[in-house]
Amino acid sequence: MVDVRTRPEAQPPAPDRTMRTAALWATVVAVPVAVLVGLLFFNRVVPEDRSAAPSPTVAQPAVVPAAPVPMAAPRLAARPAEVCLAVTSQLPVKVRDLAARKVSAGPEQNAAYGEPPLTVACGVARPVMCASLDQTGSGCVPLDTELLIMNKVCWYADAQAGATTFTTMDREVPVRVTVPQQYAQPAQWANEFSDLVVKTDKSLTTGVPSGCA
Repeated sequence: MVDVRTRPEAQPPAPDRTMRTAALWATVVAVPVAVLVGLLFFNRVVPEDRSAAPSPTVAQPAVVPAAPVPMAAPRLAARPAEVCLAVTSQLPVKVRDLAARKVSAGPEQNAAYGEPPLTVACGVARPVMCASLDQTGSGCVPLDTELLIMNKVCWYADAQAGATTFTTMDREVPVRVTVPQQYAQPAQWANEFSDLVVKTDKSLTTGVPSGCA
């Protein structure tokens, strides 16, 4: 008689508690690391919210009043009127960023630009040079005044509190440019008109101040 014994069923191996503990710790560490990496990636991909940052200020042009610029228009003799018409007819519609404006009188001899208005007047009185260095208080131009020669035009600059006036001293018909104090480097603004003056207003052959030489 053969004794056949039934083989006991195979039992699953006992779980390794050491490995299970290590796996749990690995999970605990990996989750926050993954979250941190995700946040860093999100910050790189999503644009930074700049709503709180101040936006750059855009310079806005000054509002130019519709009203004409008040200017005097004395009656001119035939020849000065002819020259002034030549001057004003060649004036630009804009000087740098200053647009041309209407004037209250004499558009054939006056012009204005921007706000506060920079003005151009043709046919004005020519400044008179003083007879001596000692002459004062008569409104004449002191002999030691430095005249400005800009692009072949000799200008006399008279700086006052609100504006500087530049008057041609070597032209057949005097031209005056008034530059408000708000505009930096006023001589450079007056010089914007030098080339035009050379084209339209002849230079004097006599009576030119020595400072214009």
